[in-house]
Amino acid sequence: MTLQQFQYIIALDDHRHFVKAASACFVTQPTLTMQVRKLEEEMGVMLFDRRTQPVQPTEMGKMVIAQARVVLRETAQLTTLVEELRAGLSGSLRVGIIPTLAPYLLPLFLTEFAHAHPTLELHIDERKTSRILKSLRRGELDLGILVTPVDPMEFEEVKLFQEAFLAYLPQDHQLWGNKRLQRKDLQNQALWVLGEGHCFRDQMLSLCDRPSAAGHDNVLYESGSIETLKNLVRQGSGMTLVPELSVSTNDLHVRRFMAPEPVRQVSLVVRKPFVRRKVLEALASVIKASVPQARTRSMEVIPLGN
Repeated sequence: MTLQQFQYIIALDDHRHFVKAASACFVTQPTLTMQVRKLEEEMGVMLFDRRTQPVQPTEMGKMVIAQARVVLRETAQLTTLVEELRAGLSGSLRVGIIPTLAPYLLPLFLTEFAHAHPTLELHIDERKTSRILKSLRRGELDLGILVTPVDPMEFEEVKLFQEAFLAYLPQDHQLWGNKRLQRKDLQNQALWVLGEGHCFRDQMLSLCDRPSAAGHDNVLYESGSIETLKNLVRQGSGMTLVPELSVSTNDLHVRRFMAPEPVRQVSLVVRKPFVRRKVLEALASVIKASVPQARTRSMEVIPLGN
């Protein structure tokens, strides 16, 4: 068996079509078909059920393909590790970042990091948490910037900073005159929230002592971005919760919570084992240095919802 054959079966699993998989691997369809069959003969197992359309991996094939992904990922890491040890940070780094962090965190560190490591090619993709974790498992991403905790058996977390949840109010809101809010103040309020699939949505609802969004009388609206929520509030309807990095220090619509302030933990996340320690340390260092230092206060991490 060869690494090339592993690449072929992974491509076939991704595309579920021999011609498309061959095109993705820049080989002819007969070449890919022959190599997949050769690998099956060598292993003595059928990896794909060719009777189905699209082509489906067998149960044995699923296990082999999963391990092949690990082998190719570790091989790529080894090659990059040697290059980094020899010449510093180089090669490529594929990074996923969640949408509620990307527009606010990236501008703080990206330019500095890119200039400091000109031979490192960064590929940054904005994705929801579930897609980032799936892509880390499949070897499609090297690293994620997201809210933790995640499964410690599968992933390694490098904690970066804690970001406070802030209330965002319209000027005519009944809570406008409050300098600080309590969690109980959120009950029975018209609350704008993000749509399904955003971890920040789950955390917002947890802060309101609600396990999920379905059927709650204080959840009247849903939207797709933090900026949309803020714009809706500024038009005078409802309130919302926002992460601290998304607002300026002099925004009059912002109200902090009483101690302990609710926060979310932002971390770098990689699939275990991750050998590129230099790039992990360099990225963690520049992000930590770029984020404004939070004032000393008692804070309570809000866990991810279900």
